Amino acid sequence: MTAPAPAMDLTTDQRDRLDQQMSFLREADKLKGVLRASKLLDNSRRENSAEHSWHIMLYATVLGEHAGPDVDVSRVLRMLLIHDIVEIDAGDAPIHGHVDHEAMALKEAAAAYRLFNLLPPDQARDFRALWDEFEAAQSPDAQFAKAIDRTQTPVGNLYSGGGSWIEYNVTMDQLDARVGTPINRGAPVLWAWLRPLLAGFFAKR
Repeated sequence: MTAPAPAMDLTTDQRDRLDQQMSFLREADKLKGVLRASKLLDNSRRENSAEHSWHIMLYATVLGEHAGPDVDVSRVLRMLLIHDIVEIDAGDAPIHGHVDHEAMALKEAAAAYRLFNLLPPDQARDFRALWDEFEAAQSPDAQFAKAIDRTQTPVGNLYSGGGSWIEYNVTMDQLDARVGTPINRGAPVLWAWLRPLLAGFFAKR
């Protein structure tokens, strides 16, 4: 029988840091239980926010070639990884639902403060800054991240016969305003591909 590898001795600082990191990671597991309005493509159930975060990271990886020249896709992936973690406390706010956006913004900011501060201070600052950048949507990285975030759901709805659009009585005008604007700002190539498909779908309804 092979002898077990000896465990290295940790300093108090190393142990404390790992304790903080693991506390955050345990809390992040709760994102798997936050259900969104969007359904899986087979319409079998609603997706959860952790699945959504994974899927849009995959979208960004596959579609990164359509980003602008100033976009760092690796930073976009980090934004998309953490962008919805605040939903652990604040819940999901469906883009086409009736939401008090001011109240939701306050809830999300409070959630960001609590969740990121579970991490060691340096990581807490970095994660919060990245989350704030995504929310502001002013930098090229954040605008592309927002575009990807807005692309996934309508693509899914197209492939599943309408999905959440039917439940929320969504119109093409609403999609132009709520989806088209951020996609066209951050990834105009994607909007040029997506809009005719959306228009064709709604023209048949």
